[in-house]
Amino acid sequence: MQHAPMARGHASVERPDSMQLHPFDRPGRFWRGNLHGHSTRSDGRLSPQEYCRLYRDAGYHFVALTDHFLERYDFPITDTAAYRTPEFTTLIGAELHTGRTELGHLWHILAVGLPLDFAPYPPGETGPAVAARALAAGAFVAAAHPAWYGLTEQDVRSLGAIDAIEVFNGTAADHNDKPDSLYMLDLLLMRGQRYTACATDDTHSFPDRHDALRGWVWVKSETLAPDALLQALKEGAYYSSTGPQIHDMALVGRTLHVRCSPASRILVTGYGYSSVSVHGHGLTQAELPLQELGNSPFFRVTVRDAHGGRAWSNPFWF
Repeated sequence: MQHAPMARGHASVERPDSMQLHPFDRPGRFWRGNLHGHSTRSDGRLSPQEYCRLYRDAGYHFVALTDHFLERYDFPITDTAAYRTPEFTTLIGAELHTGRTELGHLWHILAVGLPLDFAPYPPGETGPAVAARALAAGAFVAAAHPAWYGLTEQDVRSLGAIDAIEVFNGTAADHNDKPDSLYMLDLLLMRGQRYTACATDDTHSFPDRHDALRGWVWVKSETLAPDALLQALKEGAYYSSTGPQIHDMALVGRTLHVRCSPASRILVTGYGYSSVSVHGHGLTQAELPLQELGNSPFFRVTVRDAHGGRAWSNPFWF
């Protein structure tokens, strides 16, 4: 089985026959970060410094500034290194837009970990071509907010070996009520495609939208160094959340053990409608028999709290 996501200070499941799942099986701690947001370098309302300060003051450990990489904004890739501190760091990135999707929309492709000299689009470059170029440059690449603008299954598959699908997008909640793209992830998993799942804010700080501090990732790394965080993202060593935390996950035989912050329901879902779950008040651990998933080739975990917040593991494959 492939491994996918222990928060600092939480003991792991200790059984002789247990196997911790990725990234709980790796050294380090979890760092909280936002991977998608915009500043005055494109269509955001905060300066790059203000954008970084917003997340630093909220207790985040890192942030990526991903302004729209378009000619009308002079193709911005902002160097945010000046805003790093020993407790807070930044990743360099952009939201890429070139070519058209199946339904005629301009592509939206999230790329975190780009070089500062990432070149503008050559004439005729397509979305899949720029995604490949970003991957070749070492970036973590995700299909941004599929539900928000109607990406099709064929669109996502055309991007090739990208890293992730953005399954939650905070700004979409108040823009067109389409923040959730988990359906696209599950459909592609059932097709045998392998992606991780990231949640983001896509912050613009528009006065009519609550689009900050809504969705984030917890990345497992030994250090807060930007290169270490980027490598962990590329390896799928993270989980996503809009509230709850997942402290540990381990397999004991064919039973999945989950420990988390207080939850109202813990679910394991697989192929089609297959699922197993437990519910209660203030659940902090659960044992879930994976036999209930039948012959599903994969599973993923959702933790839901009493306030409607959710945390999502990355998919695991048998």
